[in-house]
Amino acid sequence: MSDIANQRRPLLGAGAIALAIGFNAPYALLAATYNYPAILRQPASEALHAFHAGGPDLIWTWYAFGVSALALIPLAIALSLTPARIAQRPGLAVGAAIAGALAGAMQAVGLFRWTFVVPDLARVHADPAESDAARAAAEHTFAVLNAYGGVAIGEHLGQLLTALFVAQLAALQGFERRFVAAALGLLTATAIAAGTGEALALALGRSGDLFSLFTIAGFAGLALWLIATGVGLLRGR
Repeated sequence: MSDIANQRRPLLGAGAIALAIGFNAPYALLAATYNYPAILRQPASEALHAFHAGGPDLIWTWYAFGVSALALIPLAIALSLTPARIAQRPGLAVGAAIAGALAGAMQAVGLFRWTFVVPDLARVHADPAESDAARAAAEHTFAVLNAYGGVAIGEHLGQLLTALFVAQLAALQGFERRFVAAALGLLTATAIAAGTGEALALALGRSGDLFSLFTIAGFAGLALWLIATGVGLLRGR
């Protein structure tokens, strides 16, 4: 089984690094072209107007973002369920695989609303032939969709599961004496988990600005942790 693990290590390492790049590339494009993530807290009319102005390129960028979330599913399973980890720490290995797969699914569900639902709302909102009532309905639908599909599913549940996945895999790395990756992973998981407080703050009518900073720091840490994990796998023990 060690031969199989040695053959998989370069592929897993490259996959971890590729995911770090693949997740951050569309994020950076959205920040530059759609004022993301600040646009999420702007009035629905502004978000829909800016989305329609972005055209097909913006839709493709959101689609790439959703696909990068889906890519976490096979990577999380492959990183967690190695022969050695299953044999030595089966609870952590299986727990990390489940949490990582669910995290990827939850985040993808939240992100794909921008590809398959929001474009139609934006078209209705921008159509001069539509009535004020139709535009108001589009804004209301967008706000509800953003609150449930985005904040509740993608940001809250998705981030909690991401934090759980990273924490469990970081614990496995600690047992394997990969202390740098383990420490970075635990810090990342803590920041991402703290960032989930933004959803609760918004639900209570409070400001979520402080929590959003934890989220930004956490996902920056996630990219670094994935790269550190990938480099460690490429170098071997």
